[in-house]
Amino acid sequence: MQINVAGKQIDLSDALRSRVTAHLDVIAEKYFDDALEANVTFGRARSFFTCDINLHAARGLLLRGEGEASDAHSAFDDAAEHIAKRLRRYRRRVNEHARDLAQRRRPEIGRQYVLRQDEPAPATGRPAASGPATWMNGSATGAYATIIAEQPTDIARLSVGEAVMRLDLADQAVLMFRNSASSEINVVYRRPDGHIGWLDPTSA
Repeated sequence: MQINVAGKQIDLSDALRSRVTAHLDVIAEKYFDDALEANVTFGRARSFFTCDINLHAARGLLLRGEGEASDAHSAFDDAAEHIAKRLRRYRRRVNEHARDLAQRRRPEIGRQYVLRQDEPAPATGRPAASGPATWMNGSATGAYATIIAEQPTDIARLSVGEAVMRLDLADQAVLMFRNSASSEINVVYRRPDGHIGWLDPTSA
């Protein structure tokens, strides 16, 4: 597994890099036959160190763990334990996913965009009101009209339960997938109250 360790405005010791690599290799070998990549980023927030781990465990399967502590080693331990807890909770289902991924049809490929909020000040000098973007001929115009990032993203064929599991494992706010039961595009998302929302056009 390829492991990338980086620091944001902090220097990382060779001992810390070696510890991170060895520990993540153990986690990957325990739960997955062939994990793909892990990106570990350390930073500082006030007087604390932070650690963010993004583990690409298999095609279309991402896990995320975040940690915060008074030193970088403890912050990594915290983030790694978050991943381990998710893996212990979903171990049986994750192993089924890993064995089944090779037999499934390849997921569809979509594109994910990040839109920047553009709010030019009016002639009065007062801030402009925020508003939704308007789409014309495939381009956005309005308050969020500038694309500042884009990347390919898989649209996997999943059951609703599998989609919710992936949403939780990756600690994401929203996940689009093709429902394996109906073959329609569905969305699951985390609501402000902590519950999971599910958008299904076939039930409308």
